[in-house]
Amino acid sequence: MYRWNFVLRSLFGLFPLLGTVFIWGAIFEAKGGPINHFDYAAVVYYFLLVLVLDSLITPGDDEWQVAADIRDGQMNAFLVKPMNYLIYRMALFVSNRILYTLVTLPVVILVFVVFQRYLVWPSSWATWALATLSVLLAGLLQFLISYSVAMLAFWMLEISTVVFIIYSFEYFLSGHMFPLGFMPAHVREIMELLPFPYELYFPISIFMGQVQGAALWHGLLVQFCWVLVAALVANTLWQRGLKRYQAVGG
Repeated sequence: MYRWNFVLRSLFGLFPLLGTVFIWGAIFEAKGGPINHFDYAAVVYYFLLVLVLDSLITPGDDEWQVAADIRDGQMNAFLVKPMNYLIYRMALFVSNRILYTLVTLPVVILVFVVFQRYLVWPSSWATWALATLSVLLAGLLQFLISYSVAMLAFWMLEISTVVFIIYSFEYFLSGHMFPLGFMPAHVREIMELLPFPYELYFPISIFMGQVQGAALWHGLLVQFCWVLVAALVANTLWQRGLKRYQAVGG
């Protein structure tokens, strides 16, 4: 049953992609030329990569599951075992993303076949390697942010408001809605200091060859630093949250 759930989710996820393709087609037709070094083919290619990364590294309902463990007292089962809860949740996150990607792979392949004329694969193995590294860091960053938000359940009965606020920032500032390269240069400079572009836009930019040289290494360094910050925040919230945690009953 879960396989059909994954497949149906991926199929319905194609409708926003098709709508996006048609909308940007109309925009570029009206514009009559590229926008900030993006032409129509590059934009379609960008959103195809967004589709792949969204299924590969974006957490599903991990924060809700962690919050439920805290709120319902299920955390007791983990505290009495020699188990690191963060590593346990990370293992679930990785396995879930791998399973989801494999089940939805036929749909993704079909989409890539349909839009194959827009695909421009990197010719350098270094680009593949650095993009893969950035994707791994992006997945880790997304997971740690999600996990940190879930830790607020130690202090809050309901975290849905915080989750939706963070999700809104992520959706807009990570490049999920549109390539951040469309933003003015001074705005991009500010956004590059935030963690959100490194969740999606930055690894895609590496794969598309739009970030090279010193800017690429600087971006990887900033991305790695945000992963460390997110890990530190997650661990701090966990340690302080345990001091407040109480559970009764059987």
